[in-house]
Amino acid sequence: MNKPANDDAQPVVKPGSSDARVVVVTGASRGIGYAVAKAFGATGAHVVAVARTTGALEELDDAIKAAGGSTTLVPLDLKDHDAIDRMGLALYERFGRVDVLIGNAAVLGVITPLGHLKPKDFETLMAVNVTANYRLIRSMDPLLRQSDAGRAVFLTCEAGQASKPFWGGYAATKAALESMVRTYAAEMINTSVRVNLFDPGPVRTALRGKAVPGEDQSVLPNPDHVIGPIMDLTSPNYAETGLLHRGTS
Repeated sequence: MNKPANDDAQPVVKPGSSDARVVVVTGASRGIGYAVAKAFGATGAHVVAVARTTGALEELDDAIKAAGGSTTLVPLDLKDHDAIDRMGLALYERFGRVDVLIGNAAVLGVITPLGHLKPKDFETLMAVNVTANYRLIRSMDPLLRQSDAGRAVFLTCEAGQASKPFWGGYAATKAALESMVRTYAAEMINTSVRVNLFDPGPVRTALRGKAVPGEDQSVLPNPDHVIGPIMDLTSPNYAETGLLHRGTS
């Protein structure tokens, strides 16, 4: 097995033998990430919850433990790309594999004409929405291969194809993410790893509230609405790969 992407460190611990699925969820402290992480915990999976906010992660930990599950909390800013590599190495040393990767974390950035989008804002969008997911793929790929049914799902939205005015920065990152994920799926076609994209549609989240501030969020489905489709896509029995699946509102 190739070691996880941490060029200076050597893995020394052999893969573990636990039957519990090891599930990595980014953006796990709120919204869809929180709901999905909690749902996996309730199934008996060991949830590796990644987010910036320690307090919110601790609340998730309490909720999962109350449901009988277990967690590893990883307070991590996804713009710290080297930290993603260190996380991959740590997971290898502890578990020897990752069974499910949910690439959920994203930032909206600024809704503005492209000519007005500040370079630092564009760089942040790319760092979180694209580069962090590339680094996750790079770091988790050898771990997903060690699973008997590695599954990866990355969340996207229609903005990646819509070419909607003023959404250029965010849209560019989603288009890039979708291309990257489909390419990775094609590369995994002869392995047991399956990789897909999921567009949840309008959901009551903080990112949605920022994107559409005048919208009545009370009429939108809550994040629990998308748990079922994501669980389906990560089932060991799910064989499709490289597709964009859309939720229903």
